[in-house]
Amino acid sequence: MKELPKTAKAVVIGGGIVGCSTAYHLAKLGLTETVLLERKKLTSGTTFHAAGLVGQLRTSANITQMLGYSVDLYKRLEAETGLATGWKMNGGLRLACNEERWTEVKRQATTAQSFGLQMHLLTPKEAFDLWPLMDTDDLVGAAYLPTDGQANPSDITQALAKGARMAGASIFEDTEVLDLEIDKGRIRAVVTNQGRIECERVVVCAGQWTRSFAARFGVNVPLVSVEHQYLITESFGVPSNLPTLRDPDRLTYYKEEVGGLVMGGYEPNPIPWAIDGIPKEFHYTLLDSNFNHFEQIMEQALMRVPALQTAGIKQLLNGPESFTPDGNFILGEAPELRNFFVGAGFNAFGIASAGGAGMALAEWVAKGEPPYDLWPVDIRRFGRPHFDTDWVRTRTLEAYGKHYTMAWPFEEHSSGRPCRKSPLYDRLKAQGACFGEKLGWERPNWFADLFAGEEPKDIYSYGRQNWFAAVDREHRAVREAAVIFDQTSFAKFVLKGRDAEAALSWIAANDVAKPVGALTYTQMLNDKGGIECDVTVARVAENEFYITTGTGFATHDFDWIARNIPAEMHAELVDITSAYSVLSLMGPNSRRVLESVTSDDVSNAVFPFLRVKTIGIAGCPVRALRVTYVGELGYELHVPVEYAATVYDALMAAGRHHGLVNAGYRAIESCRLEKGYRAWGSDIGPDHTPVEAGLAWAVKMKKNIAFRGREAIERQLASGVKKLFACFVPDDPGTVLLGRETIYRDGQRVGWLSSGGYGYTIGKPIGYGYVRNADGVTEDFVLGGRYELDVAQRRVPCQVSLTPLYDPQMARIKT
Repeated sequence: MKELPKTAKAVVIGGGIVGCSTAYHLAKLGLTETVLLERKKLTSGTTFHAAGLVGQLRTSANITQMLGYSVDLYKRLEAETGLATGWKMNGGLRLACNEERWTEVKRQATTAQSFGLQMHLLTPKEAFDLWPLMDTDDLVGAAYLPTDGQANPSDITQALAKGARMAGASIFEDTEVLDLEIDKGRIRAVVTNQGRIECERVVVCAGQWTRSFAARFGVNVPLVSVEHQYLITESFGVPSNLPTLRDPDRLTYYKEEVGGLVMGGYEPNPIPWAIDGIPKEFHYTLLDSNFNHFEQIMEQALMRVPALQTAGIKQLLNGPESFTPDGNFILGEAPELRNFFVGAGFNAFGIASAGGAGMALAEWVAKGEPPYDLWPVDIRRFGRPHFDTDWVRTRTLEAYGKHYTMAWPFEEHSSGRPCRKSPLYDRLKAQGACFGEKLGWERPNWFADLFAGEEPKDIYSYGRQNWFAAVDREHRAVREAAVIFDQTSFAKFVLKGRDAEAALSWIAANDVAKPVGALTYTQMLNDKGGIECDVTVARVAENEFYITTGTGFATHDFDWIARNIPAEMHAELVDITSAYSVLSLMGPNSRRVLESVTSDDVSNAVFPFLRVKTIGIAGCPVRALRVTYVGELGYELHVPVEYAATVYDALMAAGRHHGLVNAGYRAIESCRLEKGYRAWGSDIGPDHTPVEAGLAWAVKMKKNIAFRGREAIERQLASGVKKLFACFVPDDPGTVLLGRETIYRDGQRVGWLSSGGYGYTIGKPIGYGYVRNADGVTEDFVLGGRYELDVAQRRVPCQVSLTPLYDPQMARIKT
């Protein structure tokens, strides 16, 4: 047996397909001193019993691109290594059995088109011609992706392992990792049953073992094990070129295997596994077949594929796999521990993801950043609720059960709720709040009129949903009177210390070196100029800044700011999210309401836009921020949680004469769309710079102050950009925009919508997206084209704008 090396550049823990792909790509990047450690044998955890379907389309362009990379890799891997992979590009079919599903499929086809994939819509007869084993009596239509396929998971893993060795990596089986040596927050070595390896970077790709292993070192990886079954038939003449088939209305999937079929599915009542921990010697092990539980899937399959009634059954395979609370896998560097990377939780599509995930993870390890924005799978998308395994399991089982159900727009999870509640939760619920949830927080999305008999419950569809009229009421109150939004869930940080200003000046793209009382809207950039954070910064003392960011970005933004404080500077970042409630008082009457509950001067002359001031309301010291995300005069009132209910009651009582009402997040969204405010995670992110996003005005280029990303912005300002953010308004007011609709300029595909919704003031749908052109994009280029949007495979003419649709002079927010 080869001797374990004493040192390594990186150690990959786990010899499944993701670990082997990561080692392969690390070695290809030149980290030839990469070591992969597998406690038993390669593939012996989960990979060996994976079904092996390879689909590409996801709701994110970058994750779709990543899965497309997997396909490209699998196509060439056999020629590179000489080992068979079982890869077949036989295409993939997805069926629709009702009109709502057909609408979903048509929107998926538009998404595929937006992301550069060919997806063909088929009639039932055309689908039958491709898959003649199925009964098509209930089919409305189908979609076909010719570049999808299938593979043999174990063979691909062995080929990746050989490729990794050929590139210089070392792989050791039967080598169990016992511990990590960590000194002052830095990984120093990996300790195994075969010896010790000095290293500074560890990549944990240990599948369902990852959560418990990572937890030993303070790292949270939210995944749990769930039983997953599929059936393998005897050969009965199934053609080898049969496409893979997904039949979501019947919860089932199929692929050809040795003249027979593999058939599995996602039942609504999944069975969790290893609640008390994974047995120590569990490897190359399957669970007992559960025929009773599988019966519900089998019944659906028999109606679709009648030949299964007489086909011989070779095996009902039951293998546990790791699943996550949101159905997406987990990649990236752990925020809790430097140089501890994770690639796990692949939700039964690890084979499709592994090629691209290994590439992305390897680049993250080798270069310190991912190749592109990976927010949908970033480990930093999780937060406080995800530390509790019981909560993670509850939410994960719901996500598993929804794997093939309709992916409705605006759909909310129902499990594990309520978890985190604002002090106003009960008051708002009693007044008709319909709550959504983000990072465990209950947040009012909209308010039902209880006196009119409205029920605070979402009814999902692909058309205008049942809350459309309620949000119209709230939106008009924002524009015409005043509202209160409960935004307690905002993430809130304090940066303090003698070097706080210098540290924040380096991290923030805008100028934060302003007097106490100043409020600054700023991005925080990476070295490419991409937007990593989009925050509001209030200077509350000479050496103290109060930073506010979106609910879902709490872990991500805290991690980014903390990591970028220069080592030699004295500045400390503290998360104080739970200390403050936020009542956002917005609308043209908001100052009148505020004046009636405080003796402090809140006139425009004394308290202008982009200022922060402490005022008194009902015995409470309130940190008031003069800022808005809805395009109206307004104030964010940051209140110690113990005062929240008192301040809310005082505002509502005083505001009754000024038309003050409750409003929710859906009204915020419609207002921000009209005003052209960007949303991080959709409109802006690490792949978009302020110049491309139309936010260059918020970058301190006129000041001789160094900040991270400055050089990239200077280059773009000098040489131009290849994409530019723009607003699109369809001519047809009945169009429903949801995002990912394809943008056409003069008949050519130039991008897709990053956001979509409806503007109640202008009375039209609104979309935003980037106009792309490899030869460069200018404002004249954007405005000089004729535009259409593809909405569920229907071309809709639209108008383009580079200025806000509502109050472009910003007169309403500054008065």
